[in-house]
Amino acid sequence: MTHSTVWGMSETEALETHLQELRRGTVVLACLRLLHVPGYGYGLLEELSTRGFETDANTLYPLLRRLEKQGHLTSEWNTEDARPRKFYRTSEAGARLAAALATDFHAIAAAIDDLPED
Repeated sequence: MTHSTVWGMSETEALETHLQELRRGTVVLACLRLLHVPGYGYGLLEELSTRGFETDANTLYPLLRRLEKQGHLTSEWNTEDARPRKFYRTSEAGARLAAALATDFHAIAAAIDDLPED
């Protein structure tokens, strides 16, 4: 065996699990920031991917619905195109949340940078 295991999980599997947990909250912040300009789900999924926030539709769409229900996003349907699309936009409450999350994120990143690496 080339990879050590911890609790039946390879190091690679453990790394992927921890990376997924670490990134989960950053996707919320990225969505709130990107949706200052109205966007629809699939377009947002592509934008997140190009900016390094890998996520999938099964994660994104429930997140958008939850943020809307919490009042952090607003939405409206665009029926002008052949295929109707629901466009989301960050609300004022969402902008305040994004600012608070970004401040905390930067503070955490600075604290991590101050930790010893060895």
